Amino acid sequence: MQALFEVDTAHHQPDASIRGRLEESPIPPEGEIFCRELLYGVLEHQLVLDAMIQRFAPEWPIAQMAPVDRNILRLAAYEIVFEKGVPPKVAINEAVELAKTFGGDSSPRFVNGVLGTLLARKQDLPIASMNSAPSPAATTAGMGDTLDQRGSVGRAN
Repeated sequence: MQALFEVDTAHHQPDASIRGRLEESPIPPEGEIFCRELLYGVLEHQLVLDAMIQRFAPEWPIAQMAPVDRNILRLAAYEIVFEKGVPPKVAINEAVELAKTFGGDSSPRFVNGVLGTLLARKQDLPIASMNSAPSPAATTAGMGDTLDQRGSVGRAN
């Protein structure tokens, strides 16, 4: 989450950000791989993730959200929607704990509410195939767009 926050707010390169965080707090190689997959997965799908978050937090434009909250939501939304190996409730619990540690007083409740709604309404999202990560075309799809099984973008009716 810290590397994602750094890329978002300071506009540092992802490689340098993740490398710096891992040098500060070394973890086993499997953990490093997982961290890199999360960082690059969120960055690859950021437009789609932001559109989902905006749908479930319409009173809080993405650009006006606290940067910590925004990046916690992106990370957890990625895990809920695209990452098969993380149970959604675990992703939400971890996000709430991150919000307690790094966010403001209202962050845990806000993060829990947005992610709980996302999970409850996941089947309503306009991405046709949630069981696999979408093609790069998904990163340019808007909320009014759908992705078919091949990852092709089309307008929803």
